[in-house]
Amino acid sequence: MQSTIDRFMTDPEPSDSRRGAAIGLIVVAVLLAVGIWLARELTAASRMQDCVMSGRTNCNVIEPAR
Repeated sequence: MQSTIDRFMTDPEPSDSRRGAAIGLIVVAVLLAVGIWLARELTAASRMQDCVMSGRTNCNVIEPAR
């Protein structure tokens, strides 16, 4: 009679183990993208606040012509 540990070590991995890893990778990628977007938005808002708090009246971001 095989012990429980031996049986688990010889059984092949379930097929859904890769699905879980893929879902985890997608979740991490989405969180990373949201984090980068949020950091850029907060940086832009901080720059705008610094400009306004320094007493300037023309703090609009100037986009270069293409």
